[in-house]
Amino acid sequence: MTSMAPPVLQVFRLGSPWQTIDPFLFVAHHVDAYPAGNADLGPDAPLTGRPLGQDFGNPAGWNMYHGTTVPGFPGHPHRGFETVTFVRTGVIDHSDSVGAAARFGEGDTQWLTAGNGVVHSEMFPLLHRDRPNPLELFQIWLNLPAASKTADPHFAMLWNEETPTVTATDAGGRTVEVRVIAGTAGDVAAPPPPPESWAARAENDVAIWNIDLSGGATWTLPPAAGPDTQRVLYVYDGSPVEIGERRIDPGHGVVVDASVPALLAAGDDGTRILLLQGRPIGEPVVSYGPFVLNDEAGVQQAFEDYRRTGFGGWPWDRNDPVHPADAGRFARYPDGRVEQR
Repeated sequence: MTSMAPPVLQVFRLGSPWQTIDPFLFVAHHVDAYPAGNADLGPDAPLTGRPLGQDFGNPAGWNMYHGTTVPGFPGHPHRGFETVTFVRTGVIDHSDSVGAAARFGEGDTQWLTAGNGVVHSEMFPLLHRDRPNPLELFQIWLNLPAASKTADPHFAMLWNEETPTVTATDAGGRTVEVRVIAGTAGDVAAPPPPPESWAARAENDVAIWNIDLSGGATWTLPPAAGPDTQRVLYVYDGSPVEIGERRIDPGHGVVVDASVPALLAAGDDGTRILLLQGRPIGEPVVSYGPFVLNDEAGVQQAFEDYRRTGFGGWPWDRNDPVHPADAGRFARYPDGRVEQR
């Protein structure tokens, strides 16, 4: 350590959703041990007794969420913030009101600026009929400043193949892998975020990293670039980790002093950590469900606009669209451009 300042400022249990810091609004970690799929890309398992449409109880280790045939989240609106969806395992089918569509997963990240309003669905097709379909993802809500809350919606894909992973080796030869979804790690930069994002300006020091420490590995988390940066570490899986000289058990979040380095030391089975950091926006936040504005009048306007316009309407023939089973990973943008992976 290069400073005597204690790196750990606050420790809290991870609830549902996870506690966040400005400029972040929400973090959800979904882990579902889905069974083999059926012909409709839903689970090849009985759904009897599940409260379909509101299935969050995790019976048998998986949920249907708001889905009734395919698990997931059928069409729903957002305004005033961004969703960043990082998929470690499994796939998501995206469809939205501006005509974009995608199937992404296995290390991909979707970054959606809702801005002035968008409706999207996020369904979890179970593509494999001969084996289980495990799913693990993070959805992170990143706030927008008042000046960007009326921006046009923007849909971006950060593909697995273009998202850098920094690998370090400690003195004992143990490895640490840092997946750089946003921000920079050393001289390695993540793909650029959407142009209206708070993360698009370097001075805001936004970072989203997934840190995977192998068993017993140590790594020094460098200080943030900005003096006002806030940083939180979510210890979500694996063994306990020492942060500075503080033992942190899995299932806990840690607000750390971002101005000083922090030594991380994993337990025997390794530790997985999600890091979020950024300079606070520092504006009032008034939210109601899927709308995040700066005052009550803004929230009321969002409801009125959504009822009147549907944020562009819904160009799909169902509220929970899924793509063909053999579609592969792809993105179709509102201008008609298609990327295939």
